[in-house]
Amino acid sequence: MDKNKIIVFDTTLRDGEQSPGCSMNTDEKLKVALQLEKLGVDVIEAGFAAASPGDFDAVSRIAQIIKNSSICSLARAIDNDIKQAGLAVAKASKHRIHTFIATSPIHMKYKLKMSEEEVIKRAIHAVQYAKTFVDDVEFSLEDAGRSEISFMKEVMDAVIGAGARTINLPDTVGYRLPTELGAMVKELSAFAGDRAIISVHNHNDLGLATANTLAAVLNGARQIEVTINGLGERAGNSALEEAVMAIKTRKDAFGDLYTTINTPEIYATSRLVATITGVEPQQNKAIVGKNAFSHESGIHQDGVLKHQETYEIMKPEDVGVFKESTLILGKHSGRAAFRDKIAHLGFDKVSDEELNAAFERFKLLADKKKDVTDDDIRMLITDESLNQDKTYELVGLQISDCTAGVPTAAVAIKYKNEIIKDAAIGDGTMDAIFKTIDRLTGYNGELKDYKVISVTEGKDALAKVTTRVSFDQTSPSFVGHGLSIDTMLATAKAYLGALNSYLSQKERLSKNSEHQI
Repeated sequence: MDKNKIIVFDTTLRDGEQSPGCSMNTDEKLKVALQLEKLGVDVIEAGFAAASPGDFDAVSRIAQIIKNSSICSLARAIDNDIKQAGLAVAKASKHRIHTFIATSPIHMKYKLKMSEEEVIKRAIHAVQYAKTFVDDVEFSLEDAGRSEISFMKEVMDAVIGAGARTINLPDTVGYRLPTELGAMVKELSAFAGDRAIISVHNHNDLGLATANTLAAVLNGARQIEVTINGLGERAGNSALEEAVMAIKTRKDAFGDLYTTINTPEIYATSRLVATITGVEPQQNKAIVGKNAFSHESGIHQDGVLKHQETYEIMKPEDVGVFKESTLILGKHSGRAAFRDKIAHLGFDKVSDEELNAAFERFKLLADKKKDVTDDDIRMLITDESLNQDKTYELVGLQISDCTAGVPTAAVAIKYKNEIIKDAAIGDGTMDAIFKTIDRLTGYNGELKDYKVISVTEGKDALAKVTTRVSFDQTSPSFVGHGLSIDTMLATAKAYLGALNSYLSQKERLSKNSEHQI
């Protein structure tokens, strides 16, 4: 094993998806997984297979398409969890089961209601059972940040003896300071020696997740568990882009330590995850935020123009942020030029169907918009790939509203090669649109979240709308995406997109239900 290599374990599809409002359907998870593979992630934690039929389906399908990254499923130290994880990752080229049990006094007393001896016995059995499905087993000591060192050593000895290759030490509630976490990792790393890789999984409750991750690396951790854009439960996790770029940029501190992340893919990965989840990184977010490489101060601008390193410690292109080239293409440009452009932007695996659909939308946009930017094109391609399952397709929308008037919406939808139309009034224009769609489709959606952002600047900017809608009480809410210069048109598309996602997932799960035990 290369002791200088830092293994990057990405849990965007598991812990990141647990962020409120960040749920993804299976097709969206597949797209993120493919991009994570392109990014060069070593291990993709694809989900919690036992959590639901949808999670099992997503982990299983990801396991079948990813070739270069190891595919991992999380499992509690419970036989059925481990069995579902093993079945879900079975077809992966490289696979791992990640099982865990809490080791802190507060968790053992109040959550598990188990003694230390019972926890150790359960941990040993979990690892041994996981080994019947995969060779690569990771064991986590949940709430390690608040666990006693002496007891953690007992657990580590036991699970390493049972066959665990990686020992993960999560700061589950983001409690520890970097000095404290570093000291803990140093002692436990020395205790493990060459018997196992020490990993860390840090939460950001005190804003210290990445600082704690880097402190752990400096003290012997050789695997970091991270997410794109720092997504995750509560305040999130250590952000992959921050940890990776810190190790790459600060060679004076990290020496020969390195990751094999393809850093020019960082920005594209960030944008894909933000688009799918509808959760945009804050503007001043490190590495991938809108302002990360912007300089407004005259002093800063002058310095950067004279020498880049005066106010930039890394090059924008190192993370895939390239200088904007406003429209090189125009409405008279051909498909070949358009394909070349999107390949330059990192979309080198776009199907002919997606390319043709995006190209036609580009031509329409070029007729309406003065300048079509790289971000516009990125969003066109991404939006097209996210809306492939079109049980219902919007073909027409007419709305009417005025002060003290009655908001109305007339909608035309294509369904099974037939155009169906209806109209309704509502408490507002959006409400009228949603009620009309509900009447046409026969599904009554409950809007859980609605977000609209401007893709670029200007009055003619594309509106990107993300909706999160629930269609029944037995399944989670589904995310829909809509893109148009007209915000209301984008809203209608996003609402229909959520419905299409729900119907697609429902149909797929009914076909695969026999896999669940």
